[in-house]
Amino acid sequence: MLPEPIAVPDYACKVNLEINMTTMSTILGAGGPIANELAKILAARNAPFRFVSRNPKPFPGAQLVAADLSDREQAIRAVAGSSVVYLVIGLKYDHRVWHDLWPRIMANTIEACKRAQSKLLFFDNVYMYGKVNGPMTEESPYAPCSKKGEIRANIATSLMNEIKAGNLTAIIARSADFYGPTTQNSVPGVLVFEPLASKKTASWLVNAAVPHSLTFTPDAARGVALLAERESAWNQVWHLPTAPNPPTGREFIEMAAKEFGASTKFRVLSRPILRMVGLFNPQVRESWEMLYQSDSPYLFDSTKFTREFDFAGTPYAEGVRIAAESYRQQPPI
Repeated sequence: MLPEPIAVPDYACKVNLEINMTTMSTILGAGGPIANELAKILAARNAPFRFVSRNPKPFPGAQLVAADLSDREQAIRAVAGSSVVYLVIGLKYDHRVWHDLWPRIMANTIEACKRAQSKLLFFDNVYMYGKVNGPMTEESPYAPCSKKGEIRANIATSLMNEIKAGNLTAIIARSADFYGPTTQNSVPGVLVFEPLASKKTASWLVNAAVPHSLTFTPDAARGVALLAERESAWNQVWHLPTAPNPPTGREFIEMAAKEFGASTKFRVLSRPILRMVGLFNPQVRESWEMLYQSDSPYLFDSTKFTREFDFAGTPYAEGVRIAAESYRQQPPI
């Protein structure tokens, strides 16, 4: 069942929209791992920012606004008065939900930014590239081989068309699969960090012998903030900073196990196993079409960003250490 639009509570609409438009930033997708990391950066700068979601939770320094972005009027109200808008939302991992909501959310956000004369930074993934033979770069053509990839290709194309037409100033900032401090919904979070934190066996998808790029969530947020600040970065596609020379699944698990003082023993979830589990688990079933990302090298190239900002991403060993520490401090799930 698709989520129903919700009404915005009166208290959430009573926001001060008279803040200087050159300073107000709005984060659409409050509560997600990238939104939270980005909010930390803005809060540390004492920069005014608005935190928007259907049910935003308090965050230090944030102005909270409840809004359903699939409703155009709510999106317009949420964005009003913003100089920069960060679209970093995550939807339920269901291609039917994506098919219904993503085009509406993108169209509504674009319209809201036009009316507010705001710049828009869209945090994207790499599903639209499909299975790439070699490193994924900003020049990789769109060749989706999944339903979700087709949806991502369509919404990214709609945004780029607005940029090319001169209707909007925007950036598409792409990330590889990500991991980071208490990033529970990520694949490494679910398969590696959470089990190891609970003294259970880690797992990996399909093939643990091939390299797999992973973006560290604090690096992704830092990259988003740096891009938004640089005038020359706008109206382009960027790959967010992701450490080069990615580890294999086995190597990633070994790094994590070392931090937890745990056994490096792990299991590989094969396609037949995942097919069986998917009969009972909708999220696993939805992941089936994306397994092409795990059976061969998954290489994400952020050289363009490195050259521009002199930052190549946190080395994997350090990122794993920080992530593991955060999971050790969380109660078992």
